[in-house]
Amino acid sequence: MKFHAVIDVQLHAGIADPQGSTIEKALPTLGFDGISNVRAGKSIHLDIDATDAADAEAQLAEVCDKFLTNSVIEGAEISVVEAATAGAN
Repeated sequence: MKFHAVIDVQLHAGIADPQGSTIEKALPTLGFDGISNVRAGKSIHLDIDATDAADAEAQLAEVCDKFLTNSVIEGAEISVVEAATAGAN
């Protein structure tokens, strides 16, 4: 089966996030007040062939551990859904 996955990589709590801080400091100068605790990360979208959603998630957890994240400072949240079939709206 084909699945679509989104992997959200974020810095662990307590790790300095200079990009998030820069965004947060810039927002008031752009007229956006009341926004705080900005954290920046990366989002990776992909398709994967797997026997079921649990298998897809297990494979992607290994990809995250070995390649997509630095486990010392980052964590990943994986969301897997069955990919839409061709021609479906």
